[in-house]
Amino acid sequence: MISITTEYVKSIIKPRPPDMHKGQAGRVLVIAGSKGMAGAAVLAARAALYSGAGLVKVAVKEDLFDILQISVPEAMCVDRDELCKSNPLELEEIFSCYDAVAIGPGLGVSEENNKMLMDLLNTYQGPVVIDADALNCMSRYGFAKINRKGVSVLTPHPGEADRFLERAGLGSYKELGREETARTLAYVTGATIILKGAGTIIADPYCPNAEDSLYVNPTGNPGMATGGSGDVLTGIITALLARKDLYTEGYESRPIKAINSAVFIHGLAGDIAAENIGEYGMTSADIADAISMAIKDLVE
Repeated sequence: MISITTEYVKSIIKPRPPDMHKGQAGRVLVIAGSKGMAGAAVLAARAALYSGAGLVKVAVKEDLFDILQISVPEAMCVDRDELCKSNPLELEEIFSCYDAVAIGPGLGVSEENNKMLMDLLNTYQGPVVIDADALNCMSRYGFAKINRKGVSVLTPHPGEADRFLERAGLGSYKELGREETARTLAYVTGATIILKGAGTIIADPYCPNAEDSLYVNPTGNPGMATGGSGDVLTGIITALLARKDLYTEGYESRPIKAINSAVFIHGLAGDIAAENIGEYGMTSADIADAISMAIKDLVE
């Protein structure tokens, strides 16, 4: 495995040009949240903004608008019911406005949400980050190899990875171990896999050499074992994938640069939060709040 280093991330995350405007900073859509789980949408949206996204919209049910607009006033809300009702041509036009889309945090597992995920993958050509309940929808309702032009990123924790393996008849997480689980999931899904946990592993499906296809992240600490930490990671990944200028070797071929940088920044933000308030008391909101300082440390 290749360890992600500070120097690697600094070569990708650089100071902004003085004439940059919000349209160049990336337009992000976060499809997330449900009754009782609005916080997941808040955390993902806040993390995307703190990671430098120029514009963030959150697709939630209309009864959650007040929560989102009070908690994340910089983000805009769109009615998720409109995504469910739209036909493929309308969806293609709707999604084309965004540079990257995240789906899953706090979404809920249902046939309706699974259909929305499939519609997104079939009509949108940009990067899609699939997390949490979107992963659970894929495991419950079945999945095939993701075959699309745009970048696809799956962010399972070990339990979610285990459900994927079981559904595909490929054994278990315990049997395969972390490295082989990440590599296997990348192969069977055709997506970049971020296998979360201590020493998060990233498996690159585009890498022609198997021995060079795995990356391991050195940042992070046990204080990040808290609800919502993965939602924050999803926001960071989506924001960096929305910045097409971050990957210099081709939009489809090397998104791994932005993805690896996002995972590193997430862990670094967790380390900053732990240093400031300690591992026991830190929350996912503390991790999100530290993203700006983590990026500041990298670009200075």
